[in-house]
Amino acid sequence: MPSPAELFASLLFGLIGMAVFGYGKKTANIPHVMIGLCLMGFPYFVSSVWLLYAIGIGLCVAVYWWRD
Repeated sequence: MPSPAELFASLLFGLIGMAVFGYGKKTANIPHVMIGLCLMGFPYFVSSVWLLYAIGIGLCVAVYWWRD
């Protein structure tokens, strides 16, 4: 059974990914669409809590980096 920190991180980065994906789709911005998909999908493949947060924060920084 996953820990509460892992569940919270999965929910948090999934919601952020959904918002980024919707924004990227609305503005036809391919990098935002791809990053949004990655933010929604990577928690299924990562089981370490610290790695989950590290990848999620890194992808959120990538969204900021490729802003309009």
